[in-house]
Amino acid sequence: MKILILGADGYLGWPSCLYFSRRDHEVTGVDNYFRRNAATELDCESLIPAPNLLQRANIWKEVTGRSIKVHIGDITNYEFLLSLFREYNPDAVIHYAEQPSAPYSMMSRDKAAFTVQNNLISTLNIMYAVKEVNPECHIIKLGTMGEYGTPNIDIEEGWLEIEHNSRKDRFLFPRQAGSLYHTTKVQDTDMIWFYVRTWGLGVTDLMQGPVYGLSTEETDLDPRLTPSFHYDEIFGTVLNRFIVQAVAGYPLTVFGKGNQTRGFLNLRDTMQCVYLSASRPAARGQLRVFNQLTEQFSVNQLAEKVKIVGDRLGYNVVIKHINNPRVEKEDHYYNVKYTGLFDLGLKPHYLTDEILESFFAVTDTYKDLINRDAFFRGVSWK
Repeated sequence: MKILILGADGYLGWPSCLYFSRRDHEVTGVDNYFRRNAATELDCESLIPAPNLLQRANIWKEVTGRSIKVHIGDITNYEFLLSLFREYNPDAVIHYAEQPSAPYSMMSRDKAAFTVQNNLISTLNIMYAVKEVNPECHIIKLGTMGEYGTPNIDIEEGWLEIEHNSRKDRFLFPRQAGSLYHTTKVQDTDMIWFYVRTWGLGVTDLMQGPVYGLSTEETDLDPRLTPSFHYDEIFGTVLNRFIVQAVAGYPLTVFGKGNQTRGFLNLRDTMQCVYLSASRPAARGQLRVFNQLTEQFSVNQLAEKVKIVGDRLGYNVVIKHINNPRVEKEDHYYNVKYTGLFDLGLKPHYLTDEILESFFAVTDTYKDLINRDAFFRGVSWK
C-alpha cells in the first residue's frame, strides 16, 4: 500500500512510519514540527533528544535499506496537502496531525484558537483532498477516548442504539468532552460522519486511550530511532510522567482523589491497531469506530504499580495527591466495550512489572536530562 502519514514526527507518527515501512509499504511522512516548536517555547522538550524528521528517515535508510519520503509543511494549507495527494495518490492516509494536548488547549485564548483552527481545518482538508483525488483512499483518524467523557452508562464502541417513543435508531455514542482539545476531537468525528454520509468516503475513527512506552521492534533497531518522549504536564501522558518522576526522585503527582479511570495501551499496540485498521479498511460510506485500549486503570492504580516496581529497583517512590487543576469527575463509573480491534487480530502487550522495569531502565539512561520544572505547570481549567 501507499501510506500517507500526517504528523509523522510525533510520538505515534514516527514509529508508525517505521512499522509500515518495515512491512514493505510505500510510506510518505509529513509534519510541520508544531510539537517540537511548542515544546521549545514552553521549555518541556522530549527527554530523549530526537533527530529531525529528515535525519530520522536517513537513519532508517542506513539501518534497514528502506526509504521513507519526508515533507515538511502544514496540512492546514490546502494547496500543500492537495499537492501531496496528487503526487502520491495514497491508498490510506493516517491522520495524527492535530494539536494533541488537553492542557495546551486550556492555557490561553490564543492556544485555544490555535487548537480549533489546526484540528478542524486539518481534518476538513483531508476530507476534501480524498474526495478530489481518490475517494477510494481509506482515512484512518486518531480520535480519543476522551471524547466520551465519563457517562454513567457503559461506553459502547462508537455507536448506540436508542429506542424512544417506540421507535429505534442508531446514533454516534453521546460525547461530553472534558477539555477544548477533546471537544475538537468530538467535532472532528461529527464532521467526518457528515462527509461519510454525504460523499460515501470510508473512514476508521480510532478512539484511543492514553499511550505509554518507548519501544517497538523497529525503534529498538537503533537508539537514534526512539520516538519523542514527553513526560511534562503539557504533552506527556500520565504513566510516562510517573516513570520519569520516579527516576528523578520527584513525587508522583496525582490529581485530586486519583480515582479517575481511563483505558490505556502500550505503544506497540497502537502500531498494531493502526496497521490492522489499514490492512482491513472501512467500506465506502462507512464510519467505523474502534475503542483503542487494552486495559483500564485508575490513576491511583497506575501510581501504585510504579511505586511497587520503583521501590524494588531502589528509587524510593513517593505518591503525592495535589489539588486537581482540571474540571472532571474523580469518582465515576467507567466500563468500555473494546472488542473490534481484538476481532481484527490485536495481540495486546499488558502492563506487566517487566515492562515497567524496562521503562525505568531506559528512562534512567537519560536521567541527567530531566527538567523537573516541566512536571507540573498548574494549567487550570478554571
